[in-house]
Amino acid sequence: MRIYMQTPIMDDKPPRFYQLHLQEDLLAGWSVIREWGSQGAAGRVKRNHYESREEAERAMLMIRDAQVNRGYRVMFMRGEGSET
Repeated sequence: MRIYMQTPIMDDKPPRFYQLHLQEDLLAGWSVIREWGSQGAAGRVKRNHYESREEAERAMLMIRDAQVNRGYRVMFMRGEGSET
């Protein structure tokens, strides 16, 4: 599952992005990988581990909702269980 979000384009600043990936790891768990920053520049990355896919999906959707409340717009969502 992947979610890509972006802030509205401003006249004097490049838009900011926030990207979420859900990925199965090799230790029978799941990771939510977050990447964020300004368009055209290197971003920051953070990875959180979860025991189950359901727990990771819930966390991912909570992160998405928090970023939407901060002004990001969901540009696209892809993957199993995507809510558009």
